[in-house]
Amino acid sequence: MKAALALALSALSAAAAPIGPERLALLPRVDVVILGEVHGNPVHHAQQAAAVAAIAPSALVFEMLTPQQAARVTRDLIADPSALAAALDWAASGWPDFALYAPIFAAAPGARVVGGGLDRATVRRALAEPLADIFGPAAARYGLDLPLPPETQAAAEAEQMAAHCDALPEAVLPGFVAAQRLRDAALARAAVEAHAATGGPVVIITGNGHARTDRGVPVLIAHAAPALAVLSVGQLEGDPGAAAPFDLWIVTDAAPRSDPCAVFR
Repeated sequence: MKAALALALSALSAAAAPIGPERLALLPRVDVVILGEVHGNPVHHAQQAAAVAAIAPSALVFEMLTPQQAARVTRDLIADPSALAAALDWAASGWPDFALYAPIFAAAPGARVVGGGLDRATVRRALAEPLADIFGPAAARYGLDLPLPPETQAAAEAEQMAAHCDALPEAVLPGFVAAQRLRDAALARAAVEAHAATGGPVVIITGNGHARTDRGVPVLIAHAAPALAVLSVGQLEGDPGAAAPFDLWIVTDAAPRSDPCAVFR
């Protein structure tokens, strides 16, 4: 399957390269497609919906849903976005307006909807407890029984610091990285199990940080289920340069938003 992915990317002439949004209708047929986003960017969500419609996945894994929330989703609810948002208690979730995500559900109404997210209490445990204890018996399969290599740990801590406007105490950075790894593993497990249950393809809807090919969900799927071919598509609001950690990526304008760092001043 890895060779098939390489051949498919070569056919697109886009191996580890930027693409235009029109290419979302021509993505390689692989086992798992990870569609990244900057949360709340309407263009990114519209492009995710277009890609999902083209892929016609058997399962849709959402970072934004826990397994308990995903179990409430029905085809009838997908046809009524307001009712679906209410059933998911979306207004209390902290995620952007459900109107941005509803077209993604509607793009594959027959797909199994899978929750790849974790509740806040579980994520907070990662700040102080060993990841293997939180994740359970499958921790080793997803690499959570081992520390990150020092250079990877340092890079992940720097990313967390930048994401929090350089306002975090350095002492908490390892815990924030651990929480990110736990969420990566939950998404990877959800995708692997969804593929086993449905035969794929599986699409993951998630933030770009989880879609990274250097230390995100693709790495953990490769560790847990190396036979699966995974394609990561990032959606960015600026040119990432030649070393972007995605198989393919799209650059869009930034969405208007308030200064996220204002709260730290």
